[in-house]
Amino acid sequence: MNEVTDVNTRSEMNSTSREITASLASKAAKGDRNAFCELYGRYKDRLYRYALYKLRDPHMAEDAVSETVLAAWKGIEKLKSETAFGTWIYRILSNRCNTMLADEIQQRSNLENIYRETIAANASVTISSGAGHSIAGSGMSDSTGRNEDPALSIELRQALDMLSDENRQIVLLSVVADLNSTEIAEITGLNANTVRSRLARSLAQMREFLS
Repeated sequence: MNEVTDVNTRSEMNSTSREITASLASKAAKGDRNAFCELYGRYKDRLYRYALYKLRDPHMAEDAVSETVLAAWKGIEKLKSETAFGTWIYRILSNRCNTMLADEIQQRSNLENIYRETIAANASVTISSGAGHSIAGSGMSDSTGRNEDPALSIELRQALDMLSDENRQIVLLSVVADLNSTEIAEITGLNANTVRSRLARSLAQMREFLS
């Protein structure tokens, strides 16, 4: 009986929360800065956690959230439904994180190209001059320069990494962003049943890996 009461209570709380969010989104869409700031306050922690799990770098996560919030404020008048604010802002954040990851991969590739060119140039100089210069100890380190948050345990990262990109996105949107299957379906383009199936299967895989 208590379990049923708890479920009903949580459902009522979620419904009230969504009504408040929709009301604030409606005001923000009309230019109410205070309403938008209150919306930000309700979402900021979950947005940051999502970005941190996605990017694995606190500074990049902060930048992603900041840029997302700015984009949301500039474009909130285009929000078609106030009740869809959560889905909408997570779609913006997800796209921003994907762009940042793509940019980082490109930067890493550029660094690797420069490094290879430097090696080739030094080798050419060594062969032609016989000077025997060595490039050992050149100080090249991991090009990512990541400063990962200790809260992201190695085991948890490994459990997430074994999932496909799409399934990892579903898990993060569900567990970290607290979106339901219908909202996740809107972001991913999958149907809700597929989302539920993949989420259950992915969580089972993660539990088995972590057990």
